[in-house]
Amino acid sequence: MRELVILSGKGGTGKTSLTASFGLLAAGTVVLADCDVDASNLHLLMKPEVMSAEAFFSGELAHINPESCIGCGKCEEVCRFDAISHQAKTYRINSLNCEGCGYCAVICPTQAIDMNPARSGNLFVSEIKSGDIMAHARLFPGADNSGKLVARVKMEAKKLAEKYNRELIIVDGAPGIGCPVISSLSGADYVILVTEPSASGLHDLMRLVEVLKKFRLKAGCIINKADLHPEKAVEIEDFCKAYEIDILGKLPYDKAFTEAMIEGKTIIETNKSIRIVLEEIWNNINLKSI
Repeated sequence: MRELVILSGKGGTGKTSLTASFGLLAAGTVVLADCDVDASNLHLLMKPEVMSAEAFFSGELAHINPESCIGCGKCEEVCRFDAISHQAKTYRINSLNCEGCGYCAVICPTQAIDMNPARSGNLFVSEIKSGDIMAHARLFPGADNSGKLVARVKMEAKKLAEKYNRELIIVDGAPGIGCPVISSLSGADYVILVTEPSASGLHDLMRLVEVLKKFRLKAGCIINKADLHPEKAVEIEDFCKAYEIDILGKLPYDKAFTEAMIEGKTIIETNKSIRIVLEEIWNNINLKSI
């Protein structure tokens, strides 16, 4: 079983569009995993039909029992996150502000505050339009532990690959270099970096490569919108060669990507010429990642 992780140092490079396209090119052999749990959108292109859903819990939230609360205000005094407010002598917890530290529960003289498991999101297993299976998730706004949820998505994807006898897992990782990215890299066999020829694109690619060096992972790079700034594209190629990163291919800027997204489709479903280029890149990926 191979695991390909697709990353970008910054958002807006076309990472998810390419992930969806590669998922369709590998139809019948693949399980997809959307690990961009903070802002997932792979489902918009893959049209999943949910087969199962599971609540994800992470951390704790304070809850005030109004029957036991005497309205002394000590909890509000000690809360450093402004998560507790009151009207008259009725005290309430703002769940978005609560960090789950539990100090309010310790200080309460009547033990009116409980610390309960916090539901932070949902984990899904779905059948996608190619007939393959996708593990994906949604982290609630303001919730934490996205790295832990990413680990759950990846674990589920591996179980699905074993269950359905699939030889490949394609992971759509989060942009940047934070905890979700590091969690996405665990167990990867090959990393596909998607960038664009801009100063920020190159800068964030460099930061991401520094992370990959810690994991000693083999990687390849796709330069999207390469014709918008040819000189910067050459600079990116030179950087990749210096760090032994495979150049997997270059794509031109084309409004067809946007038009395909508006239709809720991948680019290979709507544009024949770009499909040919992506098929060649996909062949390169399969050769380099073995």
